[in-house]
Amino acid sequence: MVTIVDYGSGNLRSVQKAFERLGAAATITDDPVAVADAERLVLPGVGAFGDAMRELEARGLVAPIIAHIQADRPFFGICMGLQLLFETGWEGGRHVGLGVLGGDVARFELPAGMKVPHMGWNTVTWRGGEGPGATMGDGDYFYFVHSYYARPADASVVAATSDYGGPFCAAVRRGRLFATQFHPEKSQTVGLRLLREFLG
Repeated sequence: MVTIVDYGSGNLRSVQKAFERLGAAATITDDPVAVADAERLVLPGVGAFGDAMRELEARGLVAPIIAHIQADRPFFGICMGLQLLFETGWEGGRHVGLGVLGGDVARFELPAGMKVPHMGWNTVTWRGGEGPGATMGDGDYFYFVHSYYARPADASVVAATSDYGGPFCAAVRRGRLFATQFHPEKSQTVGLRLLREFLG
């Protein structure tokens, strides 16, 4: 069973449908008890860092999410769900994140002529290791939509990079925690393959 965290962000149904295409049961919930009991937890999302954290806190979801990760149970963060893992986000001021990974989330500072947000298909370079993404090949295209990117304090958690005006962190992995800046549910066959790896 896959439990998808609902904190008022969009894109939940497309994530659920992607798992269902793989034959997995997937439920969407904002119930802290259901999140605490989750076998496999998915934190998706789009929007602003500070707003997302406020919604997680208001719904009582911060503690069960952190406990799930600390227990090293399977976790998949998508887009905002990756960014929220870090200590600090700088969107519209300084905001405190979940803090399960050291580092912060900063806005792209790009050469003239390059637009923010970074939107569209881009290749990803993987760093191997174990868990989701370990068998993915370099050069596959994934779909991105973001203006901010994570800057991990510990480079060993970076599972993949991409390039937009310079290299940036495209995925992180630590134990059974895994998260992507791109949207696997919007990345067609290669994205479904990555979600299948998460299911094991």
